[in-house]
Amino acid sequence: MENYLEKIKLHGFNNLTKTLSFNLYDVSYTKTVCDRKAYIEYIDEEYNAPKLTNILENVTQIIGANILNIAVQDYDPQGASVTILICEESAPPSHHPYTLNPSVVGHLDKSHITVHTYPEYHPDNGVCTFRADIDVSTCGEISPLMALNYLIDSFDSDIMTIDYKVRGFTRDIKGNKLFIDHDITSIQDYIEREFLNIYQMIDVNVYQENIFHTKCKVRNFQLDDYLFNLKEENLNEKELRKITNRLKNEIDEIFYGRNLPTLY
Repeated sequence: MENYLEKIKLHGFNNLTKTLSFNLYDVSYTKTVCDRKAYIEYIDEEYNAPKLTNILENVTQIIGANILNIAVQDYDPQGASVTILICEESAPPSHHPYTLNPSVVGHLDKSHITVHTYPEYHPDNGVCTFRADIDVSTCGEISPLMALNYLIDSFDSDIMTIDYKVRGFTRDIKGNKLFIDHDITSIQDYIEREFLNIYQMIDVNVYQENIFHTKCKVRNFQLDDYLFNLKEENLNEKELRKITNRLKNEIDEIFYGRNLPTLY
């Protein structure tokens, strides 16, 4: 128990807390109750606690932090959570392909990364939705935005809702307060061109409060990408139209954050 009770020595740091909240959604259509159950089981296996832990460990490496503690939990009947406490200490720049090559100095040990999953389905129209909610919070000079492209690349998402905010302040050598220590006009500034081309994006930013919000929806709709244990070629014209409308309605409702008139 001595290791758990031992206090961690803190180094010089600034007081800025930067938090990235990354919500992603995967939408699918299942024709039968059996397929719906199989989809939930597939998602539960695809994004179980060990696999999510691996993703968050990579995020920790990208932002140049060290892991202090990991707590994981799989849930019954479905879902998983992972929480990692991280320490941002002096370290050489990361060579991970998604890093922005940051210069890392001494920081607080009060930072964390969490992920929670939420498999869900419509009670009577065959639409299933999987959501993962990831939070990366850092204290000091480095920013969780460095891991954004890796997170986008780690999930095959139909919709993403991304929030970034900076809180607290640090001081320059003259004692002036700095409420943000890096340039940003939009979260899109930190997203690679490859992903900008895949998604339609809308910004809602409050610059004077250092709050940035970006919503993303996949541009090209291909029905086969959304069918679980089912092929487009096996559906008649009426079924194709009904399923397409249901899926598009689900995607738009999540993207715009409101219930919309049904198209079916």
